[in-house]
Amino acid sequence: MLRGHPAHRTEGTAVTDDQQRPQAAAAFDALGAEYERAFAGSKTHRRSLEWLLARLAPGSRVLDVGSGTGRPTAETLADAGHEVLGVDVSPVMVELAARQVPTATFRCADIRNVPLAEGSFDAVCVYFSLLQLDRREQQDLVRHLVRLLKPGGHLVLATVPLDVEGVDATFMGQPVRVTSFPTQDLTALVEDAGLEVLAQEASMFTPAHPEARPEPHLFLHCRRPPAGTPDA
Repeated sequence: MLRGHPAHRTEGTAVTDDQQRPQAAAAFDALGAEYERAFAGSKTHRRSLEWLLARLAPGSRVLDVGSGTGRPTAETLADAGHEVLGVDVSPVMVELAARQVPTATFRCADIRNVPLAEGSFDAVCVYFSLLQLDRREQQDLVRHLVRLLKPGGHLVLATVPLDVEGVDATFMGQPVRVTSFPTQDLTALVEDAGLEVLAQEASMFTPAHPEARPEPHLFLHCRRPPAGTPDA
């Protein structure tokens, strides 16, 4: 679910860019709230958010890339008093998120096409948002997101760590094309982009959906080095 900040924050607002809707949006338009229900039981995701919350200063600005229905990521962060911008390519997901999390801002767009100032976010969340991009696109996007972070800012990333490229699959009954990296290669990718990996957690999770199967999940908890340190 590729899921970027308007110049000013508007609470409970969904903004749709006038662009051709990416192909990846179709599956998530179809899933809608079903996706949220299927993944609501992920304790690893909740722990990842707790890790991030423990490191954010009050009123931090957070970018949620692939924000889906707004739950649990945007909702958890907004409820804690942070300024959240969620970006997703699925208009159905964005409408749901704006309704469910009125204290955050959501935009329907491809994050790569949203003009955002470098160093303008305290944290970036990328939960399962890269899987419909090819490997070069994933590398380029992570580098772009690192530039959006303030020095010392945090990036949390989750994916399905498999050595697959351009594989046609069925996800909760919807056709998708999936590309990913094994754990070691993904870790190298984020480090090459200028991040340090502070912690990681791997788990197996079965979405609560009749057509779902157990899948490996990997959560990387990263930081852009503070100013004045190498690679900052």
